[in-house]
Amino acid sequence: MSEANCLFCKIREGAIPAKVVYQDEHCLAFEDINPQAPMHVLFIPRKHIATMNDLTPEDRELVGSLYIGAAKLARERGYADQGYRVVMNTGPNAGQTVFHIHLHLLAGRPLHWPPG
Repeated sequence: MSEANCLFCKIREGAIPAKVVYQDEHCLAFEDINPQAPMHVLFIPRKHIATMNDLTPEDRELVGSLYIGAAKLARERGYADQGYRVVMNTGPNAGQTVFHIHLHLLAGRPLHWPPG
């Protein structure tokens, strides 16, 4: 999928509205429109990268910022001590439906293992 047709790139650019809850120079985070937990936030890099398979060594800081932002938001919302989950799906069989890498941050209910 090209950047011009990417749902998350359109959200990043403000062409599609989203409830933004965190942002820094590398990433943007917004509430998931179909939450699977009381807190379900998506962290996307500002740079369009379709899947984890497309990452390069130069993307280390960018991907790290997704995790740092997720941990910061989990702490701010009071979930750090009780626990939260972060997951990034890669490819259709893993459940990736938008081909712009994104980190799911889920918390607020017991999250069993293995996930579905």
